[in-house]
Amino acid sequence: MKRSGCQNAVGYEIDLCDPDGFARCHLDIGPGHLNSQDVLHGGVIAMLLDVACGNAASAFFDREEHPVVLTISLNTSYVSAVRQGRVTAIGRPAGGGSKLAYVNGELHHEDGTLIATAAGVFKRHRLTR
Repeated sequence: MKRSGCQNAVGYEIDLCDPDGFARCHLDIGPGHLNSQDVLHGGVIAMLLDVACGNAASAFFDREEHPVVLTISLNTSYVSAVRQGRVTAIGRPAGGGSKLAYVNGELHHEDGTLIATAAGVFKRHRLTR
């Protein structure tokens, strides 16, 4: 899968190896990911959840083709703060049809602490040139 400019800038890694169609997004937290209170920035948290959930939605539609999806909505709830280490966002398809996928996500610290949750709706998109 092609790396995005955002992925290169932020430094997260995507894992699509789960046989159940879950998608994971890993990030080793660095100084550039922290807010002014020296905790992982909420925007970075939302982005990791969006990436994991979007990739899970794409796999829901077609694991081989991995079609483009657009985020229609992503509701994020922040549970706890983290300052360092590795975090992993997991996206799990919850259902959908031929055009929309519903996905739930969680972001955990490497020690198992729940950092945030998300619920998203993603639309399959066919690119036109």
